[in-house]
Amino acid sequence: MSDPVPDRKPLSPAAQRALAEAEARRQAAAAKAKDEAKNKTKAKELQGPKGPEPTRYGDWERKGIASDF
Repeated sequence: MSDPVPDRKPLSPAAQRALAEAEARRQAAAAKAKDEAKNKTKAKELQGPKGPEPTRYGDWERKGIASDF
């Protein structure tokens, strides 16, 4: 397949380095976003109840005392 724009002048070494660095940054950002998405599902609840979910029949039970909201 032919080059879409055959009239382009060759890139300077500085431009080639800049394009390579930009591609590396894009790949690093994509990897970071993937890791954050993976870790987001593993986030723990802050100041939540310990152990299994305490809801039963619309009531919350805490230390044997049930409260209805």
